[in-house]
Parts: sequence; C-alpha cells; structure tokens
Amino acid sequence: MGEDGRTYDAAGVSLATANAVVERLRAAVESTGAGGFGQFAALHPLGDGRFLAASTDGVGTKLILARERGALRACGADLAAHCINDVITCGADPLVLLDYVAAAQVELEQVAELVEGAADVCREAGVALIGGETAELPGIYRDGELDFAGTCVGIVDEPLDGTAIEAGDVVLGFPSAGVHANGFTLVRRVLAEEDYDGDDLLAPTRLYLDDVRRLRGRARAFAHVTGGGILGNLERVLPAGRTAEIDWDSWERPPVFGWLARHVAEDELRRVFNLGIGFCAVVPEAEPGELVIGRIA
Repeated sequence: MGEDGRTYDAAGVSLATANAVVERLRAAVESTGAGGFGQFAALHPLGDGRFLAASTDGVGTKLILARERGALRACGADLAAHCINDVITCGADPLVLLDYVAAAQVELEQVAELVEGAADVCREAGVALIGGETAELPGIYRDGELDFAGTCVGIVDEPLDGTAIEAGDVVLGFPSAGVHANGFTLVRRVLAEEDYDGDDLLAPTRLYLDDVRRLRGRARAFAHVTGGGILGNLERVLPAGRTAEIDWDSWERPPVFGWLARHVAEDELRRVFNLGIGFCAVVPEAEPGELVIGRIA
C-alpha cells in the first residue's frame, strides 16, 4: 500500500466533507427550532426549565470486521455506550434508547447479538431500551452486510455548553478501551498490510456515565472523543477564541495504536483516533489522582 493509502481520506472517508455537510444542513435544522446543532447532543426545551437531550449515531464499518471475527455483541455495546456518552456531554441523565438494524437479509443470531450487547450497556446505565426497527433491504445493502444505529434521549435542567470555560482550565482525560467505534475504514486498510488480533481492536466503547456524574458541579464542559480525535472533539465545546493544548505524552496509549503507528502518520492518528482517551472534561483545576492531558489557552 502506498503512503496515500494510509489516510482516512484515501481509505474512503472525508472528515472535511462531513463537516461541510453539517454546515449545509445547519440552516434547515435550526429553522425547525432545534437547539445545540453541531454539539454532541441536540437540545429541545420542555417549557418548564428542563430540556430533552438527544443524539443519534451508528457503529459504522466496525461491523464488517466484528462480523468476520464473531464480535457483533461488542458492537451492540458500542452503539448504546456511544449514544449515551454523547447525551451525557451536556450533563443530561440518559433515559431511553431506540435502535435500528438493517440488512440485505436479516439473520436472527446477528440481530440478537447486537441488541443483547446494547441491552447489557443499557442495564448498566439505567437506560430503557424501548424499541426500534429491523429492516430487510435487499438492493440497498450487499449480501451479508448489516447496519446498526440508535438514538438516545435524556433530560437535563441546566445544560453544559462550554461557555464558562476560561484560559488556564485543565483538560482531564478518561481512558478508552481501544479504538472504540471510529476510524475502522482506515483500520481495515491497515489490516490488509499487517494483521492485529489484540483485544483492544474490537473492545466496545467505554461508558463514561459514572465519570460525568462524579464531576457534576465541577466540570465546565465534556467532550466525547469520536471521529475527529481529541482536539477535534474538544473544539466542539470550546468558546470562540479558546484553544486546547494537549500533552500527547501524558498518558500511555493502548497497544493497538502502536500497531497503527507503524502504518499511519502521527498527525493522521491524532486527527482520526482517540489514541487512548475516550472522553474529556474541562475543569478549573485537577484533584489528586486525575489524569491531566492538557490545558485551555
């Protein structure tokens, strides 16, 4: 594989295009009265000082690799944890999850593995998996392929939006279990050059609900590190004029990122992957035992 094949764009996913799509849709979405567009969770006022917080996401091409390696249950856990993690960034309590499974031909065992994996995380979080949709769509999906997406809804009294962030604030990092569920189009390109079977490749997304609840009252913002890497996701919660300065040597990366680093340039790794930090909090100052990965300038 040439050097050009070791980027996310060359593998077939353009983060720049994704950002352009978001901006194109902004006016249409905001014209409906929606709030929080572009944030991890969208907000809708209930009229009594409370807000519904909601987020929709999918597992992506990790499903291809997980199906091949018999790890679809982990992808079910990915979906629930990912959606819940997005909703809790604004300080919301997650309430319910709905899921959507689609395939050219539905196979009961595969669907069961996905939904049971999601249910495992929902029970841990106290979230009700209240329903969803299973669609059989030959002609849209290739034979043997499937997709899994979901929506989490929560409720919050005073949403965190990052406006209170000040220069000198501390960025805390919370470890990931590995790659989580972003960047797998590039991962699969690298696998064509060198195999990797460490557990941290397909480990499900960590749930950060307990970390968020512990920091309520202290945190000025939370960021879920998904596509776009640490800096890209922190930028979504920073006020205008503020930047995050990350100390990239302040934590130990899981082994899977050492494997990826043999094939992907460091700048691209930082742009695409979580590199071992799956969630961040911005606080005025750190307490003993907390992992400080950067500061706000």
